[in-house]
Amino acid sequence: MSVTKSAIIERLADRFQQFSVKDAEISVGVLLGAVSEALAKHDRVEIRGFGSFSCTHRAARAGRNPKSGDQVSVPAKWMPHFKAGKELRERVDS
Repeated sequence: MSVTKSAIIERLADRFQQFSVKDAEISVGVLLGAVSEALAKHDRVEIRGFGSFSCTHRAARAGRNPKSGDQVSVPAKWMPHFKAGKELRERVDS
């Protein structure tokens, strides 16, 4: 089973009856938007008990086209990285 953004919104609205689905949608959108904006600025986001998001830099390198075997240049880029927190790791492990 995979959890989608709409499933999170639905669960939030069900769990907190005082929130409408629209309120839950706005809340989830604001949270994900804040994480996205922080990562776009290469800031670190830490959610206690869940994990942390950060950006790692990948240097430019020479790669290979798997179909033809030709060498291609892969440019440098920033990649988002997630590291699970201790509580999440323990919960998944048990």
